[in-house]
Amino acid sequence: MKKTFNTDGYCDPELNYMVDLSSRLADIKAMVDAEKYFTINRARQYGKTTILTALADYLKAEYSVISLDFQMISYADFESEQSFVAAFSRELLDCAGKMPASVESKLKLYSTGKVHEATLSVLFKTLAELCAKSEKKIVLIIDEIDTASNNQVFIDFLAQLRAYYLKRRRMHTFQSVILAGVYDVRNIRRRIRPDEEHKQNSPWNIAADFDVNMSFSGEDIAGMLEQYERDYHTGMDIRKISGMLYDYTSGYPFLVSRLCKLMDEKISGTKMFPNREATWSQEGVTEAVKRLLSEKNTLFESLIGKLYDYPELREMIYLLLFQGQTIAYNADDQSIDMLRMFGFIRIENASVQIANRIFETRLYNYFLTLPEVQNGDMYKLALRSKNQFIHDGKLNMRLLLEKFVVHFDDVYGDRDERFVEEDGRRYFMLYLKPIINGVGNYYVEARTRNQERTDLIIDYLGAQYIVEMKVWRGKAYNERGQEQLKDYLEYYHLQKGYMLSFNFNKKKEIGVKEIQIGDKILVEAVV
Repeated sequence: MKKTFNTDGYCDPELNYMVDLSSRLADIKAMVDAEKYFTINRARQYGKTTILTALADYLKAEYSVISLDFQMISYADFESEQSFVAAFSRELLDCAGKMPASVESKLKLYSTGKVHEATLSVLFKTLAELCAKSEKKIVLIIDEIDTASNNQVFIDFLAQLRAYYLKRRRMHTFQSVILAGVYDVRNIRRRIRPDEEHKQNSPWNIAADFDVNMSFSGEDIAGMLEQYERDYHTGMDIRKISGMLYDYTSGYPFLVSRLCKLMDEKISGTKMFPNREATWSQEGVTEAVKRLLSEKNTLFESLIGKLYDYPELREMIYLLLFQGQTIAYNADDQSIDMLRMFGFIRIENASVQIANRIFETRLYNYFLTLPEVQNGDMYKLALRSKNQFIHDGKLNMRLLLEKFVVHFDDVYGDRDERFVEEDGRRYFMLYLKPIINGVGNYYVEARTRNQERTDLIIDYLGAQYIVEMKVWRGKAYNERGQEQLKDYLEYYHLQKGYMLSFNFNKKKEIGVKEIQIGDKILVEAVV
């Protein structure tokens, strides 16, 4: 049976195309050997369950592994110590395999939920007995640890784990404990309701740092594609395709696998891509990106849901996207910490960046499709004019800029400098969206985004267009921008580029003109 790309649940190497996890597993085992207790907190669908499943198999030759999933314990089971101990005992009996008869009989008794004396303290004494009588040292793994973390029973459970860890030199306990979830257990106060803030002091201040990189590198992705190529012989340029997948996803596991799955199962065999040879190409990746950005999935729903749950995160994302503000990384800033925890951002050169192009474009689309935005004049004008910008399947970018200049001046020409500086680039993207929607994509080049300059790369039916959006800072600055755009065109192997300047000079000349710089043509629009 041929393997498939998997985005539903954990990956099985016998059934799914996967990256090689061996080096990561070896690094985690080294922590287990050192008796570490640690948390693996990563964003949704970041491969946590896959790595834990593989780890349990990797460790079993040397250790007894008890692998639990707190999703299997209902929320109601966390209501009291007795109900939690009963549920925990049932899961332990199902997952632990053969155990000493005395321990098994106690757990079966606790699992009925009818023993009033079955407290957490009693449970942990039984677990200590299990560790003492086990032929191998025991590793405890708990996935989805934050499933029901907003109650006192959970906090007390963590406290018991901590207490037994600190006594490990005087009594038998687990060799290692590994907890996995989205929320860092050390920051569990963010899951606690306002009326329960007395529970916020997490007892997990002993947790070791988990520094194993779980994102995919370009080499990881190439290795996965090599497996696929051995099965299907598409003739793809593996280095090029893996590089593109990495550029769009920055190695976010779900996004990489989802793009590959779309190419393999949804795109191949269509009119535009009649076979796998045609699919595994630059155009095929671009088509997969377009489809991914337009679909609903649990990852995107979780991402956008966090913006509604935490308005302060929404505000910070908006500043990053549309105003190009540089936000320095501050480990003590709660909003930055939460954005990182949820997977929105990464830290690069001590500053905050959106985690990857896919998230960035999806977030742009979210802000640009809010009802209050689409009811605005610029969006309606673009929608009304969209058909005139497409000729023979190509985007007439010069005409688009010309119309934008006219419409922007008509609608916003009398606004003050601050409005144009903060919102001008957003309105160009808003104007562009209905024109390319459903056919093309766009993304911002993060390396050039700042308060004065933003480079927008547009993909439309296989053709690329680069538009530099900038705030006018004088002739010398503008000429430097032209040279920068020229260099950028060289990098993308393009002959023509576009520049949109927002100029506050009262004597400015609004319009569009062409400039020849070396062998490149720059079409510059001024508003």
